[in-house]
Amino acid sequence: MTGSVTPAPTSHWPEYLIEAWALGTFMIAAGVCATLLEYPGSALHRRLADPGLRRGLAGVAMGLTAIAIIYSPWGKRSGAHMNPSVTLAFLSLGKVHGVDALFFVLAQFVGGVAGVLVVLALFGAAFSAPPVSYAATVPGGGGVGIAFAAEFLISAGLIFVILRMQASRRAAPFTGVVAGCLVAIYISLEAPLSGMSMNPARTFASAAPGLMWEHLWIYFTAPVAGMLAGAQLYRVLFHRVACAKLVHPDDVRCIHCGYEPPPGGLVAR
Repeated sequence: MTGSVTPAPTSHWPEYLIEAWALGTFMIAAGVCATLLEYPGSALHRRLADPGLRRGLAGVAMGLTAIAIIYSPWGKRSGAHMNPSVTLAFLSLGKVHGVDALFFVLAQFVGGVAGVLVVLALFGAAFSAPPVSYAATVPGGGGVGIAFAAEFLISAGLIFVILRMQASRRAAPFTGVVAGCLVAIYISLEAPLSGMSMNPARTFASAAPGLMWEHLWIYFTAPVAGMLAGAQLYRVLFHRVACAKLVHPDDVRCIHCGYEPPPGGLVAR
């Protein structure tokens, strides 16, 4: 599971579609959660007056969503990046083929937008109008500089932890759980600073329908730079880099390291 990446044949299209599905599903969950918790006409919003409590609940919901996607049969097949920053970090480490990285990123953008459009069709103005505003990620009261720095740091932290977990045989199966927990913590604590994106495709998906382009550059640069920096720091400190899948089961093929499950699903231990 630690070998070099293999050439990308046309048979990789199922993994590309899975990446679109993964971020699309995440965005549907994010949009539904944001509408239920932040739309003033929502009964849940009226019952939960404390914005910190609502943010904490949103964090738990989205962390669990990320974990469910990562450990789903489809998530185990593509690696469940769901994020161009993650894909580009693994590309920089030589763990993703360039063609696969290109189509992963394209699929993530398309899937994210599709997910937002599904929520828009379900909830209409309750989702698109302020304060929900398509569940957009925008800088908080600290301004653009704080938002950029926060996005950089949380992105670097996420990929560093993922790589460290993957490198341990005992810890590797729990990589997705830890990643989901970090998503929950970041939403609960960091969201007031930047909206908590770490993901250019996630931010674009919310910004595009509402034409909210003003701060898009932050979320296209800071998460990518943060994850590239975190990945390179990890490589300098620990050297060993595992496969680009967040979870690498023995019974599913891997387009990143070339692993193929043995016939009959029997795995030698």
